[in-house]
Amino acid sequence: MNAKLAARLLGKLRGALLLAVLLALLQPLIAGSALAWWNGDWPYRVKLTADASPKGAAVTEPIGRTQILLRLHSGNFNFQTLKEDGADLRFIAGDDKTPLKFHIARLDTLVDQVGLVWIDVPDLAPGTATSFYMYWGNPNATAGGDPRASYDPDQLLVYHFGDQNGLPKDITGFGNNALTPGKRDDAGITGFALRLDGQAPVRIPASASLAIAAGQSMTWSMWIRPDDNVNTAALYSIREGQNAVTIGLDKGVAYAELATASGTQRTAPGAAISSGAWHLLTVTAGDKVTVFVDGENRGELAAPLPAFNGASMLGGAIPAPVIAAPEPVPAPAPAAAPSPAPAAKGKTAAAPVPAPAPPPVVVAAAPAAVPPPPNFAGLISEFQISKVMRPIGALQIAMKSQGPQANLLTLDTPEETSAFGSGFIGIILKSVTIDAWVVIGILTVLFFVSMIVMVGKALFISGQLRANKAFMKEFHESRQRDDTEHSPLALISADKRPIYRRSPMYLMYEMGRSEMLERINLGRLDKDGALIPQSMASIRSSVEGVYLLQLQRLNKLMVILTIAIAGGPFIGLLGTVIGVMITFAAIAQAGDVNVNAIAPGISAALLATVAGLAVAIPALFGYNYFTVRIKEVSVEMQIFLDELITRIAEGVRVRRIQQPAE
Repeated sequence: MNAKLAARLLGKLRGALLLAVLLALLQPLIAGSALAWWNGDWPYRVKLTADASPKGAAVTEPIGRTQILLRLHSGNFNFQTLKEDGADLRFIAGDDKTPLKFHIARLDTLVDQVGLVWIDVPDLAPGTATSFYMYWGNPNATAGGDPRASYDPDQLLVYHFGDQNGLPKDITGFGNNALTPGKRDDAGITGFALRLDGQAPVRIPASASLAIAAGQSMTWSMWIRPDDNVNTAALYSIREGQNAVTIGLDKGVAYAELATASGTQRTAPGAAISSGAWHLLTVTAGDKVTVFVDGENRGELAAPLPAFNGASMLGGAIPAPVIAAPEPVPAPAPAAAPSPAPAAKGKTAAAPVPAPAPPPVVVAAAPAAVPPPPNFAGLISEFQISKVMRPIGALQIAMKSQGPQANLLTLDTPEETSAFGSGFIGIILKSVTIDAWVVIGILTVLFFVSMIVMVGKALFISGQLRANKAFMKEFHESRQRDDTEHSPLALISADKRPIYRRSPMYLMYEMGRSEMLERINLGRLDKDGALIPQSMASIRSSVEGVYLLQLQRLNKLMVILTIAIAGGPFIGLLGTVIGVMITFAAIAQAGDVNVNAIAPGISAALLATVAGLAVAIPALFGYNYFTVRIKEVSVEMQIFLDELITRIAEGVRVRRIQQPAE
């Protein structure tokens, strides 16, 4: 491998190294960018993570298809970027391709700035974290929420209690709307709640979808918050003749009671719940009836459900039918007593025979009526009925997703896509004003010019150092080789080694040798054959001229780096000041201070300062580095100059000089 090829390879290696350094500096800005984007018409997205691992909700039981409640508020979401009706909301699975079903239960983008969205997750895996995305910001989007599609066909009834008239409306496709109203309360744990006063329960109609076959699986679920001092009440009941299911509280203990013609059974008692606090009460039925409170088993009953085809009641119990007593059987009329026979003449008549007493009337006694439990007084939120047994993991997910201390769902930092991509860099660049772009453009040009200067300077100095090293090696060897000839300067030609032409020392040597030979040919010698002082001064002046020219080449374009160091930060600061002025002028014109509105403008203004520093810092390091290297080369050249002049002065003898062959 020759020297030229080695130099080229070294130059390419240094260029690749410089590119790697630049990419490393830009990596923090690129890191926030999205690698994929579901649809370019939606400029905003945020990554949602449902964490069922031990670090999150810690759910290890099977979950399956479930609905997760997303709570949006001003602390985690900028409602100014969302349409007022939320029609631009979309939810996409972790593959960033598959849309997820969802529906909005509550949304206020102006006053309260809150949002409650139910997201249907087809198969949430236990013990792991599942990620998906929320997209928004498309002004032309139509509503994408679908309450009916958000639930599977086994979901028979869902009340969110958000109806203004207080009449609960079923959001599933079965339309099991309530017959009688309650009172809507805004303090529900999932947005709204049903307020019951213990006087008027809500009646649910009988329907084909709510009919229960004997032995059928079922799940009833509701959030409850009993009023203070309410610890015994009926929460839900359904009845068909003597068959009944009642869900309620008995001295604070949640229970499920099953009544049939053969008697009444109740689940085993568990721990009591506290009044004045929210609790998730779930009852599942299959081979056995089980009561869950906050996702934990609180009692079981080994019995299947009987058949039902009647109405049900929320917040109260349907009383058992009254069995009327049978009509009394009237007593038979008494037989007439036989008339006494007439008495014979001269004898007394016989006394009449009395009629027999009627038998007593037997009346069957009616069974003693068992009074129903009192109606519930308090709040009920998110009431659901399904015709399957929901898995335990789904109940625990509901607790961790909807509860007062929900820790299932987390939101990452929102991303924004634009012509510059998504993430932090996209948000900032999208907010840059024209004046800032002008400043950044100037700084960009200055940055690349300074980079070109530094790369070129590094290659130039390295080449000179290598050439000097090669030349000095032969120069010292030629001195030993020429001792027999008593010649001060032997001929060193660049024709055999072109690398010498890049050496400043070789150029100085070549100038000194040619000047020496010229003075000798002109006879500028003293009586001893040595060059006269005027000739030595002339030779030194010529060699110093080469030295100064080479020193000038070494320092060439270094002024570009000084301009980048001194001017870059000031130019960037100018852009920042102008950007901040424009941002505050816009605030004054709008008359409203909103951090979410001014933050992009301020960050874009600060980008000009960052650009100025990005120009100045590399230039500063490069300038200091090259200053030291240039000084090293300069010192070596100065030492060589003195050595060259000394050798010429001490060794010239006219009779010893041999002219080089032409």
